[in-house]
Amino acid sequence: MTARQIMTELEKLGSPGIKKILLQHGVREPFFGVKVGDMKPIQKKIKMDYQLAKDLYDTGNADAQYLAGLIADDAKMTKADLRTWVKGALSQNISEYTVPWVTAGSHHGYELGKEWIDSPKEHISAAGWSTLANLAALLPDDKLDILGLKTLLTRVVGEIHSAPNRARYHMNTFVICVGSYVVPLSADAIAAAKKIGVVTVDMGGTACKVPDAAGYIQKAKDKGSLGKKKKTVKC
Repeated sequence: MTARQIMTELEKLGSPGIKKILLQHGVREPFFGVKVGDMKPIQKKIKMDYQLAKDLYDTGNADAQYLAGLIADDAKMTKADLRTWVKGALSQNISEYTVPWVTAGSHHGYELGKEWIDSPKEHISAAGWSTLANLAALLPDDKLDILGLKTLLTRVVGEIHSAPNRARYHMNTFVICVGSYVVPLSADAIAAAKKIGVVTVDMGGTACKVPDAAGYIQKAKDKGSLGKKKKTVKC
């Protein structure tokens, strides 16, 4: 399938009702309003395609960008590709999920995650923290910079309440992921969460809530799932 053929298919799958919901969740025009489930048959047909993913992303259409993330060959993505993607990730679902998922699966996740968290642009900073959170969930502990992650936990404690809105949300997620998936830092993450306390994020009038990090990590510990890594973060 070509990018043009896929765009025609996505337009047919679009729904005004879904579009209305996605607008409330920070998705920006242009997009058609396609359910992720309705993208799955297209993803299954394509599987992975590096160039096609880039072509779809370049359309600027948020539905196409989401699908691009699902079919991207993460290992082939260059730093230049990923920097281009994060700059163009103006929709919340793309900046906070699609781009971090692909970046975490690339060879440049940790480097770019740390680079992006220093950005003055909210959507890029949020993408950075989300990327680092996904790395904690994906990579074996012996492949992670444990000392570096511990330092980042300290940074979150000191900066989260003054950080931009969506960055706050993903800084909190970072604490949860480090505590739940990185066994050597679980106690440090719980201690950090307790120091942080309640994290307030403007959720744009939706019913979404900010998870309690300490409670979330404790539940993982109680269930015996502490340190059980994810096979993929894409969904």
